[in-house]
Amino acid sequence: MKKTLRALTKLDNIDTLVIHSLDLCLYQASVMIGDDEFMVTDDIGNLIRAHSLLAIQKQCQNIKAKTQMMRQESAYDEMVGGPEKGEGNRLEVLISDNKLY
Repeated sequence: MKKTLRALTKLDNIDTLVIHSLDLCLYQASVMIGDDEFMVTDDIGNLIRAHSLLAIQKQCQNIKAKTQMMRQESAYDEMVGGPEKGEGNRLEVLISDNKLY
């Protein structure tokens, strides 16, 4: 599911802003509202992206989320021939926006 950045800035019930670390320098964002997760898009439906954590935080600075988290999922185990993990290889770390942009 998706929601536009413009629509999300008008909401006050956002639990968590999730910054997805996809690759060495590629980040996307989603929000958690209750049990639902929505990817953040621009006005024409493209997922917002940035090449640094600070840049994606700047794009999302007007989203009023209670917490922020960075999420990274790694395919490392599969790449080196390790056994598959049932729950995946997800790392989630609480972060804050220090407004360094």
